[in-house]
Amino acid sequence: EKCSGSGDCRKSALMGGTMCPTFMATHDEEKSTRGRANILREFLTRSEKVNRFDHKEIFEVMDLCISCKACKSECPSNVDMAKFKAEFLHHYYRSHRIPLRTLLIGWLPRLNRFGMLLRPVTNFITGTKLFKSVIGIARERELPSLSWVTMRRWMSAGKSSSGSAVDSKGKVFLFADEFTNYNESDIGIKTILLLERLGYEVVIPASAESGRTFLSKGLLGAARRVAEKNVRMLSDVVSAESPLIGIEPSAILSFRDEYPEIVGEEIRQMAVDLAANAMLLEEFICRELDKGNITPARFTLNEMKIMLHGHCQQKALASTVPTKRMLSIPASYTISEIPSGCCGMAGSFGFEKEHYELSMKIGELVLFPEVRRADPDTLIAAPGTSCRQQIADGTGRKAFHPVEILYDALV
Repeated sequence: EKCSGSGDCRKSALMGGTMCPTFMATHDEEKSTRGRANILREFLTRSEKVNRFDHKEIFEVMDLCISCKACKSECPSNVDMAKFKAEFLHHYYRSHRIPLRTLLIGWLPRLNRFGMLLRPVTNFITGTKLFKSVIGIARERELPSLSWVTMRRWMSAGKSSSGSAVDSKGKVFLFADEFTNYNESDIGIKTILLLERLGYEVVIPASAESGRTFLSKGLLGAARRVAEKNVRMLSDVVSAESPLIGIEPSAILSFRDEYPEIVGEEIRQMAVDLAANAMLLEEFICRELDKGNITPARFTLNEMKIMLHGHCQQKALASTVPTKRMLSIPASYTISEIPSGCCGMAGSFGFEKEHYELSMKIGELVLFPEVRRADPDTLIAAPGTSCRQQIADGTGRKAFHPVEILYDALV
């Protein structure tokens, strides 16, 4: 009902912004935010089924929503199609068997916990063509491998120096999201080392995963249980003075976007309060920069050019301004933002064989050509783990998380 039909979602990539990536790539009305809203409205109004969500036609148009959340901020009516997709799938699966691939992706963080016990074997199996074929992963994709050690285990082994510094500028709680903890722990370790060298005590609190994989696949019962567990575990320790900071935008922003809506009424205010103190690493760094606790004097004077691709959910729910500002702390660094929307990978979307072609079409709209035109000496920065893999697959260039660039700039 919120959709006014203005058609702002029907625009080309040349107009900028992110909404709506699938329409930009195909120019099909049914792949626009308006098209999906109209399909939902039509069937929920006219369906005679007990479960009004039980229609293949709705599933087909919702399946190609990549949950970038751009419509939540760019649509004049703030139609949040990503939320509607999750809610639709939740009801649809009440009448249909949940596909194996959906279950594997949703429960991936828990599966990775067991996969770490035999990491070389797990990485070998998930890298085979047979495994990808069985679960429906595009043969052109390489599934993310498990890191040599989780970020949590590295921290618990006493590798960091947190707690030993007398002149600590404060304590921060670093959220061990499921992607960094299992697949890119090297980025998490660099984050810990960066914060410690800047004078902060880093604590990885006890928590569950973010629930992002459950949310993306419409497994809302499991997502709600995860959200409520995290709210209860973290509310008593996180505060404005000691915030919860995150590396992966889609994970940490779950605390601000979905958690206050999905948890039970009895802890909703707790979720709202926690959301106010959950922030991106870049937001925390900029806050401390404003306080004078971080200065450019700690960083190199060597020149560097950086091109930034912003995460689509970060652009919708927060901003890329703190990322650009953080990367500009080294006085000799020059930052430019690629005028791209969504990279096209969108979590698991671009891995799925039936979505691979559309995923790459979205990447070719702006992002891939801009990266290919970049000088070889220019660093490509991308906060999102999916974005970094999409850039590598589409251009052959390695993209770095902004925290890696800032860590390497320390002197």
